[in-house]
Amino acid sequence: MQTLSHLSVLIHEQAEKYGSKPALTYREFGSQKWQSVTWNYFSQQVKSVSNALLNLGVKAQENIGIFSQNAVHYVYTDFGAFGVRAVTVPFYATSSEEQIQFMIIDAQIRILFVGEQEQYDKAVRVLAHCPTLERIIIFDRSVRISPHDHSSIYFDDFLKLGENLPRQPEVERRYAEANEDDICNILYTSGTTGDSKGVILSYGQYHAALRANALTVPLTENDVVMNFLPYTHIFERGWAILALTMGAQLVINTYPREIQQSMREMHPTCMSSVPRFWEKVYTGVQAKIDSASSAQRLIFNTAIKVGHKYNIEYLSKGRRPPLSLSMQYSFYNKTVFSKVRKQLGLERAHFFPTAGATVSPQLEEFIHAIGINMMVGYGLTESLATVSHDHLGKPYTIGSVGRPLTGVEVKIGENNEILLRGPSITRGYYKREALTAACFDEDGFFHTGDAGYMHDGELFLTDRIKDLFKTSNGKYIAPQMIESKLLVDKFVEQIAIIADERKFVSALIIPDFGILEDYAKEHGITYADRAALCADKRIIQMMNNRIETLQQGLASYEKIKRFTLLPEPFTMDKGELTNTLKLRRPIIHKNYAAVIDEMYKEEV
Repeated sequence: MQTLSHLSVLIHEQAEKYGSKPALTYREFGSQKWQSVTWNYFSQQVKSVSNALLNLGVKAQENIGIFSQNAVHYVYTDFGAFGVRAVTVPFYATSSEEQIQFMIIDAQIRILFVGEQEQYDKAVRVLAHCPTLERIIIFDRSVRISPHDHSSIYFDDFLKLGENLPRQPEVERRYAEANEDDICNILYTSGTTGDSKGVILSYGQYHAALRANALTVPLTENDVVMNFLPYTHIFERGWAILALTMGAQLVINTYPREIQQSMREMHPTCMSSVPRFWEKVYTGVQAKIDSASSAQRLIFNTAIKVGHKYNIEYLSKGRRPPLSLSMQYSFYNKTVFSKVRKQLGLERAHFFPTAGATVSPQLEEFIHAIGINMMVGYGLTESLATVSHDHLGKPYTIGSVGRPLTGVEVKIGENNEILLRGPSITRGYYKREALTAACFDEDGFFHTGDAGYMHDGELFLTDRIKDLFKTSNGKYIAPQMIESKLLVDKFVEQIAIIADERKFVSALIIPDFGILEDYAKEHGITYADRAALCADKRIIQMMNNRIETLQQGLASYEKIKRFTLLPEPFTMDKGELTNTLKLRRPIIHKNYAAVIDEMYKEEV
């Protein structure tokens, strides 16, 4: 049963309830060994952080920065800050010096927690440019502190300031003063246009969102929840806190690249993720099938057909499968799908919330077919994550983003824009009054910038209004929809659709070079470097054939007429990706202007 207390005291109330039950499982920085702490220990550490913060003079509603990848220290710090009514301002661990300098100055941060050497080095370099920044607290003990730095301490030394809870009576007064109007977090969104704005998230928003999610998300105290996305991402942040209110055990994955190994070691029952994770799973499974014997391919393809019929044609529509189909599915589930899930570490799979980008119908059908409950949803930082999601065990439509949460009003406005109103919606942007006023209409609805429609109680997205392209022929193109279709191909690592004010649709494609180089070797294609491989006519023809197959369901004006394979990926360092790995299209268009112009030199 959910414990729906104020976040300032949540962990302590859960400790009274669960005591010695494991609460957090994690690895120390650089370690390969998993270890766990109990709810009692979790509570004790949170209290120590609260006391230490008071000893550093932290005032109620003071902004505190956290610049780190996921770590157990991060969780202690967040809840310790909540305990003294401080506001935590998370930074992505991959943020640039320019970005953190802006956020530190904008939020007037005095105390900054950092994770590893990379974050510490960036923080030290901007220290002189941030007048308010006084103290850096380092999570990773192996970080080398600069000999000229006299303002930084390690986290374990920081905890000593709160040892034996010297300020606990004052901490408890802060508990009593805590209220739902207090700001809990300020989350800066980098945005695909490069503009950074701090979204205000109050305790009242959290309370409303946690209560609404508990009505439809079947988490229990028996679930083991893997944290994969960064805590700076509202999806993971909200999801992790929801799990804690339910008494579930959190497994903290610090390094995203290690997620598949972490899953095989810890066997989570649930995990929130973005579609790209499942696209990797899909292409990985397909690659193994492609290399299997003809008999094995036949068995797997037959199993997929049965899984699709059972899960999509019947269960997703709320229909009871016939006995013969149920028996077939049971057989393939035990002999085929269980092995796939075991390779992923998902022997105990419960359900898997997925949001953050368009989920292609092909991908969604495949994941359901192999017996994994993908719970597709939709949300924003401004809505404290979830607006809508599929409901486990209830009918759902492939291609929808589920049904709205209780308390969230969804209205379709001009240009099919999705408008939101309710207690889980932000009050606005930090120190950006004009922007806040522009995002709300006179009826109090927040304008999301996303286009969509409602049908039979489910919400469907079409695209970002600002991302819609209009060709020179007057046709509107939804680039994310086209990109999602191609990202399920094993050879495609990244893709950016080009079409705005152009005669036809083109694409910049970064191949998965591991797979592409294997293909070249198998087919006797020699090359000097990746640029030469991308320019090889045989490679281009192979990719063209695959693209033609993938876009068969598109209208003629939506189809890619030309594409260019690029030898280097889109990166955050070049400004082409946000911290959540969304494309910054204006930057991509600028960086590859000559390549794009080349694709439009002659009419196709």
